[in-house]
Formats: sequence, C-alpha cells, structure tokens
Amino acid sequence: MCKKEIEMKIFLSNFGFVSLVFVSFASWGCGSDNLQDFLHCISLHSSNHNSNSTLIHTPSSSSYLYVLNFSIRNLRFAESDTPKPVAIVTPWQASQVQATVICCKTHGLQIRTRSGGQDFEGRSYVSNVPFVLIDLINLNSITIDTEDETAWAQSGATVGELYYKIGQKSRTLAFPAGLVANLGLGGFFSGGGFGMLLRKYGLAVDNVVDAQLVDANGKLLDRDSMGEDLFWAIRGGGGGSFGIVLTWKLKLVRVPPTVTSFAVHKSWDLNAAKLIHQWQYVAPEVDEDLFITAWVTASNSSDGGGRIMKASFFALFLGEAAELVSLMAKAFPELELTREDCLEMSWVESMAFSASVFVSAENLELLLDRTTQLSNGRYKIKSDYATEPISETALNGIWERFKIEELETLQLILIPFGGKMNEISETDTPNPHRARHPIHIGYYATWHRPDADSRHLEWTRELHDYMTPFVSKSPRAAYINNKDLDIGRNNEDGIPTSYEEASIWGHQYFGINFERLVEVKTKADPFNFFRHEQSIPPVAPIRGIQAKMASCSDMSYETMPSALQYL
Repeated sequence: MCKKEIEMKIFLSNFGFVSLVFVSFASWGCGSDNLQDFLHCISLHSSNHNSNSTLIHTPSSSSYLYVLNFSIRNLRFAESDTPKPVAIVTPWQASQVQATVICCKTHGLQIRTRSGGQDFEGRSYVSNVPFVLIDLINLNSITIDTEDETAWAQSGATVGELYYKIGQKSRTLAFPAGLVANLGLGGFFSGGGFGMLLRKYGLAVDNVVDAQLVDANGKLLDRDSMGEDLFWAIRGGGGGSFGIVLTWKLKLVRVPPTVTSFAVHKSWDLNAAKLIHQWQYVAPEVDEDLFITAWVTASNSSDGGGRIMKASFFALFLGEAAELVSLMAKAFPELELTREDCLEMSWVESMAFSASVFVSAENLELLLDRTTQLSNGRYKIKSDYATEPISETALNGIWERFKIEELETLQLILIPFGGKMNEISETDTPNPHRARHPIHIGYYATWHRPDADSRHLEWTRELHDYMTPFVSKSPRAAYINNKDLDIGRNNEDGIPTSYEEASIWGHQYFGINFERLVEVKTKADPFNFFRHEQSIPPVAPIRGIQAKMASCSDMSYETMPSALQYL
C-alpha cells in the first residue's frame, strides 16, 4: 500500500451492509434526485449507521474535496466550475457498491466510477447531470498465486501496485499491462490495455480469465453468472457501460529472470526522421521478445534556450544484453545500439524503469506512488492507427508542427504491434485493432496554464487533421483508452442516442465489434442506467421504453412493459 493510501484513514472502517432489497422500476424511473433521499436509502442498507461518514462524502464533508481531487489526473477538470458529484462513495466491500447502485437507481442519480482517474476527458468523475461518484480507491487488494500463476486484483489497485506485488513473489512471472504506474486497473482493463509485453502476450485483457461485476440491478456476478457475452464486453468494451467491475482474475505470464532495457535519444536534426521511418519497418516485424517504442517530443528549455526537440527509442527485451545487441545489429543497425546503452535487470525493475520515464530502475517504490505521473498538468490526447509506414516527408511535416514555442510539451508516441497481436482475432475481445493495425499513434499535449487550453486543444486537432492521409480509414480507428470526445458523443438531456449516431465514434473504437457491444448492452442494461458521453447505447426500441419511463408517476408495476418485470 502506498504512503498516500495509508494517510487516507477517513476511508477505513468495518462498515457493512445488511441484505439488499430490489426496488421496482416505478420507483427508479420517477425517483427524486434529492441528496437526502439518496443518503436515507443508503442508511436503510447499513448495518452500522455511525460509519456512513467514512463511506459517503458530501460537499459539506471536510473530506469531500480531498477525496475528489486526489485522483484527478487532468487538471482541466479540476476547476471551480467543473460539475461535481452530489456525493462521493468510497466503498471497501462489494455490498456497498451494490447498495449505491440500487439507491442511485431509486432516486434518479447517475453514477460515474473512478479507479485511477486517468480518463483524459474526465468522464470517470465529471457529468453534466446530478451524479454520484463511486471512487474505487479502497478496493485495491491484490493476491498473487505463484503455483497457479494467477492473480486476483481489485479495480482500485494500480498497474504499479500489481507489478510490485508480482515482483515480491517471483522474478519470472509478469503481467502485460501499461507503462504508467498509477493507471487504475479498472479503467485500464475496461479499455483493453497495452504495454511493453503486448508483442509477446497480447493486450492485458487477452490475459483476463474471470471478473466480478455489479450489474444495473445491483447483483454481484462472476464469469459464470454473467455469461460469456458480458464477460467478452467488459474486457475492452470501455468502462461505464455494462456495470462496475470490482475484481479481475489475471493469468500471469512467464519472463526470463534477466531482461534488458534501453533508452536511446536522438536530436531531430541528426536524421531522426529517417530513424523513425525505418523503425516502422522494424518494430512490428522483429522477434516478439523485443518491444521498441518510438517517442517524438518537443518542449521549451527551462533556461529560455528555445525549443528542445528529440526522438527517443525505449525498449524491453526478454533476454540478456549481448543477445539484444546482436539482434539489433541485424534488425535495426541504423540506431547504432551499443552494449553501453543496455541495462540488464529483472522484469519488475524494468517496469520501474519505464515508470521513471526510462531514467532509473533502482527505486521499486516508484511503482507504488499514485501521484507522480500525469498528475499535475492539463492534457489532451488523440489517437490513430497506421496500417502502413508513414513517409519520411510526412514525418518531417509532423515535426514542423512541434516547433511552436508558445506551446508547452508535445509528444507523438508510436507503439508497435505484431507478434502475438497478429495471432489474435479482431473479434476475440472488443478491441479490433490487431494484425491490420500494426502501429498505434498517440498525440499528446501537456500544459499548465488554464489560459493556454484553447491553443493546445487546437494543436491536437490540427495535427490529427494533418495525419488524415497517413492513417487508417473507413473507419479511422481510435483507441478507447485514449478517450476523445472530439470524435463524437452521446446525446444529453435525456434524448436517446440512435445506433447510427453512436456508431460514428463506436466504429472508430470497436470496428466490427460495435454491433455486438450494443447487443450485449441491450441485454445487460436495457434502460441505460450506466451511461456517459461515450458509453455503449442500448438499441432503439428499449430506449423508447426508457423515454416513456421519464413520466411514469401514474404507472403501477403491473402496467409496466413485461420486460421491466425481469429486472
């Protein structure tokens, strides 16, 4: 447990709930959004009324702003005028999540669920309608079974905490998750999740074998009881659509006791465009034991010396340095990698190396720090997939757009697929971007002044427009964990979103899997209780019933559509 978590004593208690009761849809559809009604509902399910203050934080609570702001990673959504929850619930057991779902449903409150706060559009903790925030920070336990080579990890734990726990137990077991240590597991897995082992073992969700979820009726389900369709959907179909996943069972993967990493930086004026261009032919095709990511970065010098621009190549190789140097000499001689560039270490040390942004592998405690990475700036991210190499001329055009000194830190991050990713079908999980999308592209802008918001947002959109001829088409693919509301959003103000409207962004994220996701949503949550700006919508006929429920004060349970009586 990291230091900050230990300090959050306001969350800890032996609070429990008595048996839950199901409410009728007449009550839900016509319920009040009054906070007091919600709090009273929660108290009805409480077996320890004196502990409510440690579970629920309202704007009048001294803990409210601390809890709200602790996991906000994008300061664009930490302004005084940012819509805030009517209450924050910080559960530490499943029954508390179940009760919150039922009480929000009863009293017409929307739910947003936050694990690590890395939703770059802030949708896991911001809504324009009255809502309750379920913050999963206390559901953070991780259990490692080295004999079975599995782990159970709760959604409120972070990627770094998972790595740290695995490293404590074994030098030869690992898990293919992300580069950023303070990513919450719940959101990361919900979007698929890729990292430095994806060419060897696929996406994170390709290695998820079970889960526990609270559905729209407040029921706690595992893989067997939720069924294979819903289990398929929650592993990459995006968070906030199908329920609240509390726990994930992971199949750990094997790595050698010694791995090798390197970080090589090149100034752009030293043929960096040629290196990036050649990288595109190498990284997706080289041996699957080698992962090389390429970053293009521009930032302003701290001493006023102008713009610093460079290309960086970061790698993880499942083997020793001598073997890596030999492999690189054959596959990518242009990089001129030497033995001195390479660092041998254990796998968990390599994850600390990446968590330090490839500076040092010495401090494993960095994996437990929830506050260091991506936690003190304003961000905008957009994404693409390249289906063929981008020309050197086009790469230089990107670089011209990085030279603007009035902007702060700009990045282009290229992630290679290939290897195991080519062996997995586009329909095995909701994430379709596999063999036909060998390179993922992320456009990142980071800044600190609120008055610079519009210019940095404009830059990401201009670069995205510039890249149109060079990336995937029909649809132009995007990655759900790089959430981008520019590509489309659901209707607000209770207006149902049609399949056609949602498919504008849905096909970009999910390709041919979007239709199946809609079918699963319609079955699992037909009245769209779990929803946000880019949640999967149910099909239109059910939404029509949902719209009628908005004025159901005279409707009895017996006169409701028969479909309602099964929920």
